Amino acid sequence: MMRISIFKHNAELTDTYLNLMAALGADCIDFGRDTDMPGVAEQGYPDLEGVRQLRRRLRSFGLDINRVTLPNLTERFMEDRAGGEEELENACRALRVYAEAGIPIARQRFAGDVFPHHMVRYRSVHRGGYLSRGETLAPGSLERPSRAELERWWDRFRRAFDRLVPIAEDAHIRLAVHPSDTPNIDTPLGSLGFHRVIDAYPSPQVGYIYCIGTRAEAGGSALVLDEINHFGRKGKIFMVHMRNVRGSLATAGAFEETLLDDGDLNLFRVLLELRKVGFSGCINPDHIPQLPGDTPEKSIGWGYSIGYLKALFAALAA
Repeated sequence: MMRISIFKHNAELTDTYLNLMAALGADCIDFGRDTDMPGVAEQGYPDLEGVRQLRRRLRSFGLDINRVTLPNLTERFMEDRAGGEEELENACRALRVYAEAGIPIARQRFAGDVFPHHMVRYRSVHRGGYLSRGETLAPGSLERPSRAELERWWDRFRRAFDRLVPIAEDAHIRLAVHPSDTPNIDTPLGSLGFHRVIDAYPSPQVGYIYCIGTRAEAGGSALVLDEINHFGRKGKIFMVHMRNVRGSLATAGAFEETLLDDGDLNLFRVLLELRKVGFSGCINPDHIPQLPGDTPEKSIGWGYSIGYLKALFAALAA
């Protein structure tokens, strides 16, 4: 069964907020920052009892934790500098803690998987004045990493996953990566990189947070449907980020995020493809646009997005 997860983002997890998200129909919360979880900011890895207490509290509201983020592997680790091995050790500790706390999915972030200098960011304006992220290719000829530099990045990726994957297998927790966002040419976790990850680590515990918006930025709905079919049949889609976009780098050299009904993708077709491959995880309508009059926690935006998804689920079951 497909379910709905939301991001905590900047929200305080007050009783009122948790009751609101439960009332709207959310099932789970995703923690997108490594420091969102108890203990990480203080000691570099999560506190087991603190994570257990948080999970118990969420479950008392009818919610649960779907996925967490491991301590980030920053430039220190990726460039093999002092302190890098400590970052990896903290990520390994965190994975064990989250597994023991019963968390199903943990994401690992890697510095250097995106090339932000290749893009110009702006705020796009849509119907009624709602605002969202827009990006266009930066002017001029931009230098991309050399093949040798990209291989060094992959060497460090493998150094981390060589440690993390056995822990994930022994502890029965899913270890996930997210596609490079923005998906510029040669970004490591793009179309070719996704294949490279599962070729090198064919473990059933290794897979993807499949981000529909990011992959649509790369190549539109045809690419999204093909990738869902390919990776979904292999059981590699652990959860989904569902957002809609207009344009793509391939067709327009730019893209703009939109509300779920307002972009180029037919999201009901996307759900049909997910059902076809047997997907049964959480769908998170992430990157909520800024709606006029919304709260800092984007309560109106979350309400719209959760309701839209629940309507799609009802249509899928009809």
